[in-house]
Amino acid sequence: MAAEALYDMYSASLYGVIVRIVIDTAVAEDVLQESFVKIWQSFSSYSAEKGRLFTWMVNIARNLSIDKIRSKDFKNQTKNQELENNVTFIDEQKNTVYKPELLGIRDLVQKLKPEQKSILDLVYFKGYTHVEAADELGVPLGTIKTRLRMAIQQLRKSFN
Repeated sequence: MAAEALYDMYSASLYGVIVRIVIDTAVAEDVLQESFVKIWQSFSSYSAEKGRLFTWMVNIARNLSIDKIRSKDFKNQTKNQELENNVTFIDEQKNTVYKPELLGIRDLVQKLKPEQKSILDLVYFKGYTHVEAADELGVPLGTIKTRLRMAIQQLRKSFN
């Protein structure tokens, strides 16, 4: 009963985060299922003093998504797709829509500086590491970390 209620309340939001990172809808559905299993199994480690339940759940889903796209199995799977399937695969994936406005995040992120928004998008929504984001944007690693920390602090103020 409790697991069902948790799933009903949060699955759509978590799926939005996962599919933004993983891209492949079938894999995203698997990661969503893995996320809820992990959430349920480690629920005793959740502490309301450390943050909101939703934030804790999003971090679990995000981390599992990133682990998935960094796994050898996932990398090999994407490399080994047949050529004719790639066009269909890409077309299907581009129709996937992530709607952060449903979470109220879009308005908050729009208030950030452009350089903070771009780093936040790469690191949190596309699963880049800090080093990969630095390479992508041509910015020193320390600058990436500072801007990301400032963006998170700015967003955190909106939730207090």
